[in-house]
Amino acid sequence: MGRVLRSWHLANRSDKTLADRARMFSNVVQGWINYYGRFYQSQLYPLLRRINDYLVRWACRKFKRLRRREKKARELLAASARRYPDLFAHLRFGVKPDGWTMGAV
Repeated sequence: MGRVLRSWHLANRSDKTLADRARMFSNVVQGWINYYGRFYQSQLYPLLRRINDYLVRWACRKFKRLRRREKKARELLAASARRYPDLFAHLRFGVKPDGWTMGAV
C-alpha cells in the first residue's frame, strides 16, 4: 500500500484542487479501509497519517503563503476537514490532519 501511495505523487500535482484529489484517490483508500481496517487497524493508521503528510506537502507547494509553513498548511487542511468531513475516506475513518485520531488503538 505504501508503494502505491508513493506512486500517486500526491505532493507534486499542484494544479489539482483538494476536491480533485479526493475524487482521484478516495475510492482506493476506502477499499483499503474496508479490507485492512477490520483486522489490521494498527498497521493502517500510520499509512493514513502519511496521506495527511502528503496533503500537507501538497498545500505547501500549491499555496505560496504556505511555503515552509507546514504547521499553517496542517491547520488549513484541518479546517477544510472540519468543513467537509466526508471529502476523503480516511477522514471518515477518523484520521484527522491535525494529528488527532478518533478511536486510535
